[in-house]
Formats: sequence, structure tokens, C-alpha cells
Amino acid sequence: MVRIQAVILDWAGTTVDFGSFAPTQIFIEAFKGAFDINIALAQARIPMGLGKWQHIEALGKLPEVDALWNAKFERSMNNEDIDAIYAAFMPLQIAKVVDFASPIEGVIDTIATLRQQNIKIGSCSGYPRAVMEKLVPAAAAQGYQPDYWVASDDIPAGARPGPWMALKNVIELGIHSVFTCIKVDDAVPGIEEGRNAGMWSVGVALSGNEFGKTWDEYQRMPKYDVDILKQRAVDKLYAAGAHYVIDTLADLPEVIESINQRLAKGERP
Repeated sequence: MVRIQAVILDWAGTTVDFGSFAPTQIFIEAFKGAFDINIALAQARIPMGLGKWQHIEALGKLPEVDALWNAKFERSMNNEDIDAIYAAFMPLQIAKVVDFASPIEGVIDTIATLRQQNIKIGSCSGYPRAVMEKLVPAAAAQGYQPDYWVASDDIPAGARPGPWMALKNVIELGIHSVFTCIKVDDAVPGIEEGRNAGMWSVGVALSGNEFGKTWDEYQRMPKYDVDILKQRAVDKLYAAGAHYVIDTLADLPEVIESINQRLAKGERP
């Protein structure tokens, strides 16, 4: 019987770093350090999921940021500016990413459950390899280690929302059919990546970029506020093309069972 063979998981906001704070905060610091431009956390989150150079490029095109740039330099951001911000971003991110390597609650147990079902665990990230080489062992020391990982700059064709990182996992894990794979991500480009790769695409609403709160902030929030913010995240991820949206990775086994039933009926993503 046709069943799910692999899940390809995002990192920040999906498996580690509740609220996806490691990358967003560093973008703020890099813009400030390189050009003395102040961007807001909400702005830093907008292009989340892209490769980091592309993320900086997208931030520069936001009308509010473009206005700040023109006010200061009398022109819009160019590639040399992006390179300079990226150069400021990288050492900061490499230094700090290990502080955000703790697995999100439920992740380790979920991975164990999936492996009992002989499901392979792939992963990919908007982080470049230099950052991943610090993050992967730090997460492994705390109990989370996928079977394979790929970084945004490992793929010559580019990163999300293209399908290439997800498909690289398919190749390396030895999966015969992309429709037996699930891509799990907390950001819009990652949802689109899964769809473009021909996979089932599952969004993560509560622990991810769209909800955008730390674990402690989430624990202190009134239920009414949680429900409103979570619904916004759910709506955005479904609008991006997600087949399912879950709160955290702990909810994934139920989704896998639902997809297995659909596969048995001949349904495809």
C-alpha cells in the first residue's frame, strides 16, 4: 500500500527556535550595523523562508525600507548594499544560531514516532551552509538529528520557493515518488517549495514565523490573543497553498495518517 515515505522539515520555527527568532533578530542588527538603518521585527519577518541574501534583497524592496534607504542615500538599495548587509549578517548569525538550537517541545518524540513507522527524516533551511554547520551539531547535542540536511547555498539553481532543496532530499534519501513526501514549514516560501516539488505541504502555525512569539511569550498570552494570532498564521499558510496547517510538529502524525488514507484512495497532492 502506498504510504508516506519521508518528511522534509524546515529548521527555525518548525523543529528548533520557537517563534523563529534567530534569523529575524540578526537581520535587524545587520541593517543597523552596516548602514545605520533601523528596520522593525515585523518587517524582518515578511520574507522569511527565502535564502538569506534573497531575504535581504526582499527587505530592501519593502516600501517602508526603500523609503528609509532613499531618505538616507537618495537611491534604492543595490546589490553592493545587499552584499555588505549579508557580510554583516553572516558572522552574527554563525555566532548566535547555537543559542537557538533547542528542539521545540514535541519534536523529539514526534521524530521517534515517525522513525517507528519507517519514515525518513529530511530537512532544509534558508540558512547557508556556514550557519547550518553550527546549528546541526548543536541541535543533535540536544536530541534532534535528521537523516539528511541541505543548506540554501548548496543548490546552484537557488533556494525557496523553488523545489530544489526539497528534491535534493528526495534524491539523497532514496525516495521513489515525491507524492509520498511531506514538506513541513512555518513560512510561505517553504509551503510553496513543497507544492513546487509535487509534495504534500504542511504549514506550522503556532511555533513559527507567522505567529512570531517566543515560547515564554506564548505561555503568558491570553487564549483570546493566541487564537487571533494563530488564525492569522493559519490563513496565511493556507493561502500559500498548504494542504494542512498544524500548531506544532507534535501534530504531524495525525496528518500523516490522514494523508495515508488519501493516498490509499489514489489521491495525490
